Amino acid sequence: MATQVIMPKLSPTMEEGQLTRWLKKEGDKVSMGEPLAEIDTDKATMEMQALGNGVLRKILIQEGESAPLGQLIAIIGEPEEDISALTSQAAPKQPAKSPVPAPDPAAAKEPSQPEASPGGAAGFGVREAAAGNGQQDSRQIDTAPGGRLIVSPLAARMAAESGIDLRSVNGSGPGGRIIKRDVEALISQGKSASAASAAQAPQRHLRAVESGPFQKSATAEASAYRDVPASEMRRTIAKRLVTSLGPVPHFFLTTEIEMDRAAEMRSGINALDPELKISVNDVIIKVAAAALMQHPQVNASFQDKMVRYYEHADIGVAVAIDDGLITPIVRSADQKPLSEIAAEVRDLAARARNRKLRPEEFLGATFSISNLGMFGIDEFTAVINPPEGAILAVGAMSPKPVVRNNEVVVRQMMRVTMSCDHRVIDGATGAKFLQTFKKILENPLFLVV
Repeated sequence: MATQVIMPKLSPTMEEGQLTRWLKKEGDKVSMGEPLAEIDTDKATMEMQALGNGVLRKILIQEGESAPLGQLIAIIGEPEEDISALTSQAAPKQPAKSPVPAPDPAAAKEPSQPEASPGGAAGFGVREAAAGNGQQDSRQIDTAPGGRLIVSPLAARMAAESGIDLRSVNGSGPGGRIIKRDVEALISQGKSASAASAAQAPQRHLRAVESGPFQKSATAEASAYRDVPASEMRRTIAKRLVTSLGPVPHFFLTTEIEMDRAAEMRSGINALDPELKISVNDVIIKVAAAALMQHPQVNASFQDKMVRYYEHADIGVAVAIDDGLITPIVRSADQKPLSEIAAEVRDLAARARNRKLRPEEFLGATFSISNLGMFGIDEFTAVINPPEGAILAVGAMSPKPVVRNNEVVVRQMMRVTMSCDHRVIDGATGAKFLQTFKKILENPLFLVV
């Protein structure tokens, strides 16, 4: 019996997924539990495993296309099995073809100032289009002198980055949709849209609209631009941060910490065992976990009509990845030695950059740390990731003159700013936490007391 492959729910907040890459092609043998495809979710790109044995008989969405949860995206079955009933149910509905309007005479006379008209000869624009039952994230691109091309987001991005004129691409996807492999084929032939367009057509303005007729550019001399579809992760980051700044009442506390002893301890440990490769951020994670155990009011979150206090410090560590940010979690950091934290952070960060994290590895932190010190940033504020109660923004270490025992000396100083959810943490509570955090970092022997 054929196995229906549907868009799976790979994170609690996922509403749709983008098919990044098929790991099997039609006709390949598939085994239960074998990686079948890579899905770009609202959190990360994750592997989808096959839930049946047989042959991958039919792929129903192409790489770069999106589908809502539960939509049929492929069929696994026996080589001679009849799957026509399933494929007919999943067949995409082709959009009705729009009549091609006659070219605008005014546009022909004044190509440098194109008139705005749907499908007109004056240029081309991009707008969202629902394709089939899956509301797939495709693009309809108006062409000159008329007609439309349907393009997947990935293909559109690749074409824009490579200077490919999509009007020169023959689409091989459903309904003539231009997909990734079509653009790749043109790139491999060494064709460039910029040169071809310059030789064959007047200069055109690129405009993007969500729906309706094209609009004239507000400024004739406006700079050219291109629109790239936002990934699932980027859209979720935008939504969650707006959600956070709205209902979560932030307040901020900043302190400056002398880091000489902590840096000396780190260097000493690494000298004894270079394989440990402990970083300053690893030390900060360990100290934050210790401070959270002394101040449980900070290791908490607001949950509707209650405040939830957590038994252990699950520290989220912000990691920058392509087109986004993800926060893998060091679970129970308060119970782990520095060496184990360092090894775990390296592993999590590497898999985060390769988009190989499992949902349980980046969901459910109780406190987060974002460190931009390696970029030379002295001080910044971070936005709380709900439902966490706080996030610590860490700046760079730098030598500064300070007064010690009535003498001016140079010390390695570091500024940190904690963003607090005022529904959970009061000013004095946050200040006491930072006092403890600072005390331990400036005197790291407290970690063994």
